[in-house]
Amino acid sequence: MELQVEAAGETVGEAKWAALRELEKQHPGVDKAAVHFQVVTEGERGLLGVGFTPARVIARVSTEPVVEESPSDETDLVSEVRALVTRIVEGIGVTARIELDEEDELITASCSGPDLGMLIGRHGQTIDAVQYLANAVMWRRHPEDRKEVVVDAAGYRDRRRATLESLAVRSAERALSDREPVELEPMTAVERKVVHVHLKEFDGVETTSEGTEPNRYVVVRPV
Repeated sequence: MELQVEAAGETVGEAKWAALRELEKQHPGVDKAAVHFQVVTEGERGLLGVGFTPARVIARVSTEPVVEESPSDETDLVSEVRALVTRIVEGIGVTARIELDEEDELITASCSGPDLGMLIGRHGQTIDAVQYLANAVMWRRHPEDRKEVVVDAAGYRDRRRATLESLAVRSAERALSDREPVELEPMTAVERKVVHVHLKEFDGVETTSEGTEPNRYVVVRPV
């Protein structure tokens, strides 16, 4: 059986959340990650607030129960990370499926689903906060058996790392060419670390972090 609702909002995102809330009222416990959206109209704000047209979407979801079983070889630690990240992500209002990959010193939680832009946030601020919280909780629970937790969404980490590494090299080359320090845009601690590590072996420059959060930034200086 398929459940369908139509909802409106000032933006497409607000219309989607209105539709999700209505689906939950009609069918409590509905699998949010399984909801499919059809955008009827993206809406228009109009000039100076005149002629406003709301955005409208149609949300559809199967009400047949879907049971997802964890892999039989999933460790207790990975299962705990899965439950924790799921709880955090749902707590900020994002629906996502989460796949876990465990290595010797690392557990990666990869999220997929609609509205991942909301999970990632501006310059990755939201997903970095989710990752920080997940690590803080797991390290407190398992001080003797700690593994770093990486939270990713739609391959964001790899794309952002590549962008930052390219920016780091260009900034280093500019610092050497102009013989002057180059200040980068404010970044999160995770992103600043990517720049510092990438330029660690770059001859002729050194990097420092300056400023105060949330506007702390990297400075690339010629040695």
